[in-house]
Amino acid sequence: MRCYLLSFLLVFTLALQAQDTPTQVLTLGTFHFNFPNNDFVKTAKSNQIDVLKPKYQDEIKEIVQSLEKFKPSIIIIECQASKQHIIDSLYTAYLNGEHELKRDERQQIGFRLAKERGIKKLYCVDEWGDFNPEVDQVLSGRDSIGKKKFEEYYQRDVEASKKYNPRTIFKEEGILPELIRLNNPEHIKKSLGNYLVGPFKYESKERDFLGVHFETGRWFNRNLKIFRNIQRIDFHKEDKILVIYGSGHLNILNLLFESSPEFELMNTNKFLQ
Repeated sequence: MRCYLLSFLLVFTLALQAQDTPTQVLTLGTFHFNFPNNDFVKTAKSNQIDVLKPKYQDEIKEIVQSLEKFKPSIIIIECQASKQHIIDSLYTAYLNGEHELKRDERQQIGFRLAKERGIKKLYCVDEWGDFNPEVDQVLSGRDSIGKKKFEEYYQRDVEASKKYNPRTIFKEEGILPELIRLNNPEHIKKSLGNYLVGPFKYESKERDFLGVHFETGRWFNRNLKIFRNIQRIDFHKEDKILVIYGSGHLNILNLLFESSPEFELMNTNKFLQ
């Protein structure tokens, strides 16, 4: 009887441990290969590269091979969740040999790797943030004076010198060195500070929090919604999730993955280097 009880306790303990095993996540922070220049970091035309050129195509293929060592079973890309059907259609066409990869990293890395891994779907999880009524009134123009004052402050970018904006190296050194730089934990940590100066400090009247509310919606709320979309995916503990996203998002997303009991954040540069 005692032996049976010990065996039962052992099996029960192992079952609990299995349930608590977090799902491994690898986040790949990237620059946008097609340079839409919609983000905080802008890339001058003279500093852009054409990733469709043979030398960059070879480099991208090597990057995909490096990421394949992680053996992802789920791939997540930076695309609005509402556009999932568009990505589904493009990826199916790519699998059928009816679509040539465009310049963006979602296709250049995401589509290639998903095909290599036999994955049938890439997940779109991107969202926009929600602003509180005060900020919404200013941004929408319902408070026209408030909007004009905020836009003038935003355009002046009075604390630009405090922002962390290191020089890109993809043109001189290649895509891989740039990705290694972008996924360095120290770089990711410093980039969060860009959302704690400038507009964050804006006050429409003395000691109010309009700037705080603005950044809360623009950045923090947005990334929390992205994370929630990731949680909504039907993943299991044995899955391995690769998240391909603009590197700026990692200053929030990596923190959430590290803090969550559901996930184990892996070291990206161990696979890239």
